[in-house]
Amino acid sequence: MRFPEQFLWGGAIAANQAEGAWKEGGKGESICDHMSGGSYEKKRFFHDELRESVLYPSHEAVDFYHHYKEDIALFAEMGFKVFRLSIAWSRIFPNGDDVTPNEEGLQFYDDVFAECRKYGIEPLVTLSHFEMPYALVKNYQGFLDRRTIDFFERYAVTVFERYRDKVKYWLTFNEINFAVLPTGALEVLGIHTAGSTDYTETEIGQQLQFQALHHTFLASAKAVLAARRINPDFRIGCMVAGIPLYPRTCNPKDVLLVMQTEQLTNTFCGDVQVFGEYPYYMKRYFKEHGIELKMESGDEELLKNGRVDYYSFSYYMSNCLSGEGGYEVVAGNLFGGAKNPYLESSDWGWQIDAVGLRILLNRLYDRYHIPLMIVENGLGADDVLKDGFVEDDYRIAYMRKHIEQMAEAVADGVDLMGYTMWGPIDIISSSTGEMKKRYGMIYVNKQDDGSGDYSRIRKKSFAWYKKVIASGGEDLG
Repeated sequence: MRFPEQFLWGGAIAANQAEGAWKEGGKGESICDHMSGGSYEKKRFFHDELRESVLYPSHEAVDFYHHYKEDIALFAEMGFKVFRLSIAWSRIFPNGDDVTPNEEGLQFYDDVFAECRKYGIEPLVTLSHFEMPYALVKNYQGFLDRRTIDFFERYAVTVFERYRDKVKYWLTFNEINFAVLPTGALEVLGIHTAGSTDYTETEIGQQLQFQALHHTFLASAKAVLAARRINPDFRIGCMVAGIPLYPRTCNPKDVLLVMQTEQLTNTFCGDVQVFGEYPYYMKRYFKEHGIELKMESGDEELLKNGRVDYYSFSYYMSNCLSGEGGYEVVAGNLFGGAKNPYLESSDWGWQIDAVGLRILLNRLYDRYHIPLMIVENGLGADDVLKDGFVEDDYRIAYMRKHIEQMAEAVADGVDLMGYTMWGPIDIISSSTGEMKKRYGMIYVNKQDDGSGDYSRIRKKSFAWYKKVIASGGEDLG
């Protein structure tokens, strides 16, 4: 067999991109509730105060909140072994710093997990998927304030205790390495410059951004320790955006640039969460950029004791880098690079590199020697619904190539736990805030102008993935 018998096949969504019901069940406002819609040509914006004339797509999303039974039944029909979802922090603690959790929010996820258990599907839960309560941003500047560590720990302990017998697999922070990029200041760390609408560019400076990231590492470590105390059978991991980099030329300067960029954007956060300490190369980076982290007594011990059990990551594409100019630039998962002439691109300009997934799997396993899990991988496309059906052969081709390379990595000796493709059902795009960029194997009748009846329709890829799972990854035809 290409994959172990216990391999976890499934799909992944996020609360802010799927749930909707932004004011129902006692939920508070989250970061994403303040983000406008956008497109490939138009940026998303963040508004401190909501505007009547602006569409905020997370307010309704695809209404998983009211359709979860139907959606989970469809996932079960495909044969899912695991379903990755996130808990909306603001649904449990509406303001983030509340003393008492919101019972309606807790009950909602009780119901979701019960529905998963009904079909024998294992939930994989992300605690923070770009989903910080807005009040923590407004009143504390998110993780820039050390008090937010305790707020996150309270939230983590609350859901660990509530779902101790319903959820085994957990992740702390989604794509935590985006915190080193300007756009991650808000989405990961919860830091926002008041009055600014362009959240993709931060003016806070690297000193404050890396200080807030340090606090986020501590919050993750505290969650890991709490999980082990509450249920020793829990398995809790990190989640990093996997974007392997290639030098555009064999010029040693390009190779060095790739190495240094990889260290900062790809390996730094994983090293801290897996090894429990800051890596050697960041000491020079901090020195050369005038960054002096304020660490309190016990911080280093906490990081060392709060190491994760497994390493999960997203993978959509690779990038090329060069210190020389004059090359064509391509888009990507929050940051782009030089165009790779050997690769094709998606409708949104993301270059498709299935072999890069095998390369990344080998790099990660060679570095960390702990189990790996691919928790996001998929193709965003402008799917056309014709005569009640979507012929998404391009998505099947994309997934087939990536699963083939996963199998090669397993044959190489990589310990791969599972694969949750992104996303099994159409949801709001995180990068563009639009429905037009569809990833699902289930079409949702919801359009960017807010129209649609939310009906669910199986695409061609639905039957294909069902066959893949049933055959344990053997039948990719």
